[in-house]
Amino acid sequence: MGMDTSEQRLNDTGTAGVIARPPLLFLAALALGFVSDHLLPLPFAVARIESGLVHRLIPGSLILIGIAVFAASIRSFTRVATPVRGTKPTRVLVTTGIHGWSRNPIYLGMFLVYLGIGVAVHSPWILVLTLPLAILIRYGVVAREEAYLERRFGDIYRDYKARARRWV
Repeated sequence: MGMDTSEQRLNDTGTAGVIARPPLLFLAALALGFVSDHLLPLPFAVARIESGLVHRLIPGSLILIGIAVFAASIRSFTRVATPVRGTKPTRVLVTTGIHGWSRNPIYLGMFLVYLGIGVAVHSPWILVLTLPLAILIRYGVVAREEAYLERRFGDIYRDYKARARRWV
């Protein structure tokens, strides 16, 4: 899948050392948002759209697109037998398919699902927590993964980084 394993440095078996597993960060933000909506209601609400179709279409589309992006990303990793979990060493740098246009499509998919849930349940706190969550993912996860991949794959990763955007 667009990877040249002959040039990859496979002697580095370390991991990225992210602050926490990203799915747990997303779940924690969702839980915090739900709890905060009940304990500390904000003085504004997420607009409720009267049309049943539009009310379901927007969050449903975000969730479905997010799941599709996430699934395509996982499938790319599975095809080349490299672990998805950041707690195991990356075996192969995936640079094709959905990873050809985004270096972080798994997290992009998670954000779309997260936002879709926030809109679906009309949660101002979930939507407000999107920014701190994005900062946490960017600096506590993505930056550490990028540094790890650059150490592990060197110029191959730097070339990939130059041609694929971090998000979209």
